Amino acid sequence: MKQMLHKALGHLAALALCLAAALPAAAGDDFDRWFAPQTLRVDLTFAGDSAHQSIYLDELSARSGWAGRRARLDSLYLAGNGRICLFDDATGEPLYRTSFSTLFQEWQATKEATQRARSFENVFLLPMPKQPVRMEVELNDLHRRPTARFACRIDPADILIRQADTLCPPHRYLQRGGSPEECIDIAIVAEGYTAAEADSFYAAAQRAADALFAHEPFGRLKKRFNVVAVALPSRESGVSLPASHQWRQTALGSHFDTFYSDRYLTTLRLKRLHDALGGIPYEHLIILANTEEYGGGGIYNSYTLASARNEWFLPVVVHEFGHSFGGLADEYAYDDGYAAYYTADVEPWERNITTLARFDLKWKNMVAEGVPVPTPADRFAEGDTQHVGVFEGAGYQSKGVYRACRDCRMRVNTVRDFCPVCQAALEGLIRFYTDPASGQ
Repeated sequence: MKQMLHKALGHLAALALCLAAALPAAAGDDFDRWFAPQTLRVDLTFAGDSAHQSIYLDELSARSGWAGRRARLDSLYLAGNGRICLFDDATGEPLYRTSFSTLFQEWQATKEATQRARSFENVFLLPMPKQPVRMEVELNDLHRRPTARFACRIDPADILIRQADTLCPPHRYLQRGGSPEECIDIAIVAEGYTAAEADSFYAAAQRAADALFAHEPFGRLKKRFNVVAVALPSRESGVSLPASHQWRQTALGSHFDTFYSDRYLTTLRLKRLHDALGGIPYEHLIILANTEEYGGGGIYNSYTLASARNEWFLPVVVHEFGHSFGGLADEYAYDDGYAAYYTADVEPWERNITTLARFDLKWKNMVAEGVPVPTPADRFAEGDTQHVGVFEGAGYQSKGVYRACRDCRMRVNTVRDFCPVCQAALEGLIRFYTDPASGQ
């Protein structure tokens, strides 16, 4: 099984680079030629309803240091539901790409989006170019078709790019694998903890970090991560519960009942979140909410949010980080409650589910000879997280969408491990971010 996993990892990582748009490697691997050691923060507003979407530029700001990747800058490991690309303004040469998903795009599938328009904050961290660039932003629907596009020229000498360095909030490092240039930087952020409750937050943050590194592939690649706990103080303790008419004054304004789903705990205040992190290097965010209520959320390349005092805290925070960091899909079904979320003619961009439209791009090479595709539900024992097949029921749909194993950390809270397909996808992404350009 270990040999099969590493073989699959090599296949997936190679495939990711091949599918990254076949762009020239020179720009993507020469960070110092094109970029300064600074971060360009781009605040965008996504607005619209279920039928129409628009993208607007809010503000540009700069801060010291760049904690992101420095190789394969013009490549994507995952397509996501949206992309940002930077092109050299003089030559059109592609310099940097990143992908993401957003709460706005989730909201578009709700009933509310058919009745009125709304706007959502979004914040993206990009390397600071040395020369003017053209930034292009694109949102896609479930068929990978563009639904909104935005482009603008950015001149790093623009005097209205706000200098955003501020005093660092209270923080402690829980894990140091190296410099921000070498490692993936995770900030674990307090929400709903007063200043007097900082020690309680730090203890929860340590538990969350320990739980993450207790799972593979994070454990064996621990030295590739830095983890910092940031004790943002809130005016009031706890988080808001709209269904109970409880609204609290907290650092990030998070609340349950997102999109009227009682367990969906999110924050819409992304500008406030990033403003608060001052001079701390970070790429990925985990927000710990000071509540016993069950809930959370994870949005790819945005943030994870989890209830830190609930009995399911640790499995939930790892599961949601699978979403926000790894771009992994949920592997459970809601009896076709989301019947239109994935369609049979399109292969999902998430690595751990398939519609079989292009199964050769997924884990086909990990399915042992003799295992039927699709795989009968009783082929392996309930709770099995190691034997790979193609089991129907995933991505919220009981029909037409398939997962790799009977069970997985992305399926149920009671299962400890990520399945081999999820592990391979996560390891490929970690190496994409941290391996040098040579791939060594």
